[in-house]
Amino acid sequence: MKLLPPMGGLREAGHEPTTLAIDFKPYPDACTDECEDAHVDNSAESDSNPAIMAAVKVLLQGLGEDVNRDGLKKTPLRVAKAFRDGTRGYCQIIKDIVGGAIFPEAGVESGAGYGGGNGGLVVVRNIDHFSYCEACLLPFKVRFHIGYISSSQRVVGLSKLSRVAEVFAKRLQAPQRLADEVSKILHETIRPLGVAVVLECWHVQFPGVQGNAYKFNSQAEEMPGWLHFPVHRGTGAFEDENSDAWSEFIAVLSLGGVNIERSCSNAYAVQRRSWCPFQAVDGLHLPVINDRTMEHGLRCNGHGPKRISGMNSQVNSKLQAKYGVSYSMMIGAVESILLALGEDLKREELRVTATRFVWWLLNFRRTNPALQVNGLDWNGANSVRRGSPPVLHTTLGSTDIDCSHFLFEIDVPFLSQCEHHLLPFFGVAHIGYFSVKENEEPDRSKINSIVQFFSQKLQVQERLTKQIAEAIHSACNTVDVMVVLEASHICMLSRGIEKIGSNTATVTVLGRFVTDSAAKAAFFKKIVSRDAHRK
Repeated sequence: MKLLPPMGGLREAGHEPTTLAIDFKPYPDACTDECEDAHVDNSAESDSNPAIMAAVKVLLQGLGEDVNRDGLKKTPLRVAKAFRDGTRGYCQIIKDIVGGAIFPEAGVESGAGYGGGNGGLVVVRNIDHFSYCEACLLPFKVRFHIGYISSSQRVVGLSKLSRVAEVFAKRLQAPQRLADEVSKILHETIRPLGVAVVLECWHVQFPGVQGNAYKFNSQAEEMPGWLHFPVHRGTGAFEDENSDAWSEFIAVLSLGGVNIERSCSNAYAVQRRSWCPFQAVDGLHLPVINDRTMEHGLRCNGHGPKRISGMNSQVNSKLQAKYGVSYSMMIGAVESILLALGEDLKREELRVTATRFVWWLLNFRRTNPALQVNGLDWNGANSVRRGSPPVLHTTLGSTDIDCSHFLFEIDVPFLSQCEHHLLPFFGVAHIGYFSVKENEEPDRSKINSIVQFFSQKLQVQERLTKQIAEAIHSACNTVDVMVVLEASHICMLSRGIEKIGSNTATVTVLGRFVTDSAAKAAFFKKIVSRDAHRK
């Protein structure tokens, strides 16, 4: 496998980005491994947070939100802290982390074999972190598998491998460069016979954009619906991926259930620019999301970019007239965030990052729920249709009841945006309700449209669950509704407590489900046994 050098370069001469007139003191050059002014870290952070907070307010206003409502009052501060925490690796010193954790360890006697501190293979698997994608400014999950072959009777403390991985993950990154940087610094500091690094990365999909090649997640339970992208890098004895050292490393990974396809073409994927699915919108204009006033004939539940001549100028005028913030102002706000983090906007990898991030945010523009739901085209082209599950005939509690009127839809996928941190949360919705009509089939098109409509705005999971239940109650002409949402929140996984693997469930019940514990138990049982109903 040939590795491409890190992408780089400058913007075209004379092109200066549009930025907001906000005073701030950025971090030092983000490309250095050390923070040159470590003694002013606290003041730098306190000085730059106001810049990020001001920029976030502009973004919220561009989405039609009231920055003074209770749920959003502290959002600018939370987002600023999340960005600071997610890029703290720029001011951490690698040598201080590894230097004090090199230990002497005797190896196998000369000529008898290899092991210990002399030729022994050491592998640490499943080191999970989150990083920020430099192409779109959204977090992506990265799982490290790191191995090295010891030499000169030297081994490193195992926790330091995770610490080094974290330092480079907590920067704006791309997968291949991340693998290159980790393997290079470990080779230089440990001085082993070789270092092998395998990364498994997961990136959220971009709504409406098709053809997001490399491959979809092959481990559906891990990050369902996210793009799965493995890369690897070797130094020293691992430079040749066909070597015995690589074979031994892959074999050790497989002992822990890690199955890596060494034949994956990193160069091909990078050349196709397919790592970040958001790059598929490059050269397109603006998305038309949940906005019926943008262009006649567009469905209000449409997704994806539309190539419409002059759309950017139209959006500028519409946004500024309605919210006082233009599209270009939103892009300038994101560029101000990048500057506050110490980034160079002339760096090639960041050239259109701000545009992509705004593109993403506009998928969650605030709309009028009552007007949109009542007039929504439930049978729109974007509705998801699936096979009909069997009608339920089950035993509720100790009494046999004919539940032919009990309809349900399990595992309806959704993707939303947390209004507290402007980070995605994603998962599945389970909807159950009693129909007033005998032998009626659930309207999957309608249910999917309701779930997607309410999830495509700034949300909290509790409110989203309630809104879906109330919409089902109205649209399906029923008073007996139960909705369960299961979701993973990137704000919990990637920042603060970093509870990777955590999952949140919320429940809303209406009508009969409030008092009928047997009905609730039957629906929960169907959710638990949903594998039997999947097609």
